[in-house]
Amino acid sequence: MGRRKKGDPVNGWLVLDKPLEMTSTQAVGKTRWLFNARKAGHAGTLDPLASGVLPIAFGEATKTVPFAQEGEKAYLFTVRWGVSTTTQDAEGETIAESDVRPDRQAIEDALPAFVGEIQQVPPKFSAIKIDGERAYDLARAGEDVELQSRPVRIDALTLLDMPGPDLAVFEMVCGKGAYVRSVARDLAAALGTEGHVAALRRTRVGSFTLEDALTLDALEDLVHKSAALDALLPVETALDDIPALAVTDGEAFQLRQGRPIVLPPRRASELRDLRTPRLIAGQDYSKAVLAMEGDRAVAIGEARAGKFSPVRVFQWDQEPE
Repeated sequence: MGRRKKGDPVNGWLVLDKPLEMTSTQAVGKTRWLFNARKAGHAGTLDPLASGVLPIAFGEATKTVPFAQEGEKAYLFTVRWGVSTTTQDAEGETIAESDVRPDRQAIEDALPAFVGEIQQVPPKFSAIKIDGERAYDLARAGEDVELQSRPVRIDALTLLDMPGPDLAVFEMVCGKGAYVRSVARDLAAALGTEGHVAALRRTRVGSFTLEDALTLDALEDLVHKSAALDALLPVETALDDIPALAVTDGEAFQLRQGRPIVLPPRRASELRDLRTPRLIAGQDYSKAVLAMEGDRAVAIGEARAGKFSPVRVFQWDQEPE
């Protein structure tokens, strides 16, 4: 008999409004403890000095984390002009200062250069790996970290407010891998001044929004009321842009065994028409389809040559891996 696994078989997504001064890993550990869940992970790191949407996956939802990570993200952030720091946020030490304070027109004129497919150098204090080491670990150890520029996609960058000459509030909508701190650094340079991120709040990751988010205090209150599971969103929430295929009980059984099922010609044709380019963790998922038995996800797979072949199978009636 196998060893009994610790925790409860909790499945679903929690949208946490992550507080300041807590790492994403700490947030996962805290919520996993509150749910007494066997397995948990998050979809997109937030810095300790950032708050807002942190999607946390439990159980079978962890199989959909790569899809959530690819989702479009939205941020509200404040830039403080006149000071650059080692970390490009309020946590770092001052490394440069400037008396220049850009006005609204200058800022708005500079923004179009930061929208679209652009090249961006990530911050030295980031989670990017260099020869197996995190860049922020190397930077904190005093090593000279050199990161290469890489393409990122920024869909929108808007100036919302200027509370004073030293501060400017922005909203940014972007794809995976774009750094707010790099935008603040490069925007300040384009405006002939210094700058760093003074405040940062993530408002959306794909279909996960602040409207769905719970604070830790609210979640703890639900735990005390034995109602925490009511806060979870379905496992398939991260897959809302993938075509769905309704399957029968018999077909669902086959898929759970890892076997493909035959698609009727009309349904196969419909799924082909819904294909869109999609790279997930470097793999082509343009043919990805979500098989659903009623309102329960069965498998993520590929529809081709008149068949649906499972790639990731959800095992609801078995112990999680």
